[in-house]
Amino acid sequence: MYAAQDQHLLLATQPPSRLERRLAYCVMACLLAVFGITASYASLPLQHINGFVIVYSTIIAMNDLIVAALLLAQFWVVRWTWLLVLASGYLFTALMVIPGALTFPGVFAPAGLLGAGLQTAPWIGASWQLGSAIFLIAALLVRETGMTAGICQRSPGLAIALGIALATATASGLTWVYIAYDEILTPIFVNSVLLHRNIVLVVSPMIALEAIAFLVLWRRGRSVLDLWLMVTCSAWLFELLLGGFFAHARYSLGWYTARVFQLAATFMVLMLFLSENTALYANLARAALQRRGARHARQIAMDAMAASIGHEIRQPLTALIINGNAGLRFVTNPEPNLKEVHAILLDIVADGQRIEKIIGGVRIMFRESTHDRQPLNLNTVIREVLSTVELELRLHQVIVNTDLDNHLPSILGDSGQMHQVFLNLITNAMEAMTDAAGRPSVLTVTSKIVAGSSELAITVEDTGIGITASHGSRIFEPFFSTKTAGTGIGLTVCRVITEAHGGRLEVRANEPYGTIFRVTLPAGEEE
Repeated sequence: MYAAQDQHLLLATQPPSRLERRLAYCVMACLLAVFGITASYASLPLQHINGFVIVYSTIIAMNDLIVAALLLAQFWVVRWTWLLVLASGYLFTALMVIPGALTFPGVFAPAGLLGAGLQTAPWIGASWQLGSAIFLIAALLVRETGMTAGICQRSPGLAIALGIALATATASGLTWVYIAYDEILTPIFVNSVLLHRNIVLVVSPMIALEAIAFLVLWRRGRSVLDLWLMVTCSAWLFELLLGGFFAHARYSLGWYTARVFQLAATFMVLMLFLSENTALYANLARAALQRRGARHARQIAMDAMAASIGHEIRQPLTALIINGNAGLRFVTNPEPNLKEVHAILLDIVADGQRIEKIIGGVRIMFRESTHDRQPLNLNTVIREVLSTVELELRLHQVIVNTDLDNHLPSILGDSGQMHQVFLNLITNAMEAMTDAAGRPSVLTVTSKIVAGSSELAITVEDTGIGITASHGSRIFEPFFSTKTAGTGIGLTVCRVITEAHGGRLEVRANEPYGTIFRVTLPAGEEE
């Protein structure tokens, strides 16, 4: 199951603010006002502007294609099937607009191109309206029922290809039917301008579907995207009422206004996505700079610590080497000077003890200290770490699976140190999957109680390049790293922190590929 608890940066999940709600209601009020003013004069004939059809059809087709692409991009990130359905709906409407403009009478040819008849263009337009409502309602039903196809989780590219193929085939098939069987279609127009009385029978189901979609979004809407889709539905409703009940002919005031409502409905969602993408990339750039600065600071600190340790150890280590060489010379003499050898051995022991104290001074930073440790819920730590690296996970297209035991007992630990352990493990997993091309990047984090013991086990699994057997035996060694820019300190510090908390940090290969890090810690008693 995809971890969605921290996905509030997406339009599909971000709850609308009070200001956004007021703005949406204000837009709907403006649309209602325009509808009310225009309705009384909807049948007023205006000049025939054939170029208007080309312009608004091109704008709608391009806008719907862009919205479909943006929805597919969000589906690629979160793998929610209802977003794929909604994107397919926008793609379908974009594809239907193209033959609608080509077959429109009087624009490119007196009767329209492609061998169209009198009823071809209006029925294509009717399918455009019906399709938009049907796809929107289907997407909402899929979301409410929680349906998620396995193909969407494992192969989003294939799911997108199938969605595109289905929308294209449906649009192409309907266009062919309307062209081939124009003579038996229910008439919508008497001639190229005047509407037939059957328009009421055709428009009424569309209005009913749009009203259902509007009411569902009104009652069940919980995101910014839902809010503006509701505004879009209101624009579609006003357009259908004007074009079907008040305007009795093409090129009337009501007909032109209905087309403007179509443009407004398309522009609203597009502008919403463009504004979200602008904000998202700004946040992403800011977070990336912050993460880069923090990582650089940590690397400087690690380098400084390594240099400090090297400086402290170099003197006693040099003394060890000199004393060892001197001892060898005294021992290999024809008449060994045992007193000198004894003195040299004492110096070697003293130097060794000095090195041990230096290393102990480094490790004492992580040694158990009850006054700094408190009862700690590791599930909370894991969620905080995932939230910290959320943007980078999304940028690297990593699927996050979490299986956290809700009944996990607390441990007695230091929050900052535990945060550093899991941040390091998750970041390493993400970087390992960056180099593993050709397969999905899946990060799995689990927490559970070890059966038959009072220990907790947290595993961090990835589908990255994995580790070789030779590297596996050295991966926790200080200053050993498989990354060109790595310091080789991170995993060593993770193990030191884990052991200082009375636990263990282990690594093994994942099947069929990747790596599994397992942190085992003793459960603590809450004070």
